[in-house]
Amino acid sequence: MKSKFLKLILNIYPPYLGAGIRVRHISEDYREVLVSMKLRWYNRNYVGTHFGGSLSAMTDPFFMLMLLNILGDEYIVWDQAARIEFIRPGRGRVVARFHLSQEQIDEIHVQTQSGAVFRPEYEVEILDEDGQVVAQVAKQEYIRKKV
Repeated sequence: MKSKFLKLILNIYPPYLGAGIRVRHISEDYREVLVSMKLRWYNRNYVGTHFGGSLSAMTDPFFMLMLLNILGDEYIVWDQAARIEFIRPGRGRVVARFHLSQEQIDEIHVQTQSGAVFRPEYEVEILDEDGQVVAQVAKQEYIRKKV
């Protein structure tokens, strides 16, 4: 799927619309994705900061989507686990930049060439407008070459 088309689909996806999550950029090679979310009345928590569930949702399922498009139909890719650590209250616009390097892709090919399951963990930070870390998210992926 073309990255621009996926971006359009994700930006009209009801759960993202409802949380105020916007996909700002998906590189043509799927190696980088930029997602943002403004603080709105409908995504605030009781104390007036970003709702933790929305912060978590803005990181799901981007590593999986990136890997599916990079690796192609020869691979099974699933989000297997996630961990989020809230560092400071999120106010205003927050952003998350996802990146996969060639070394990470090469490691997947090496680890899965025999058909073995590979469960790498990738991290992404959610930053506020001042570049301060609001949350750190770790996503574990399930990756296996189809036999």
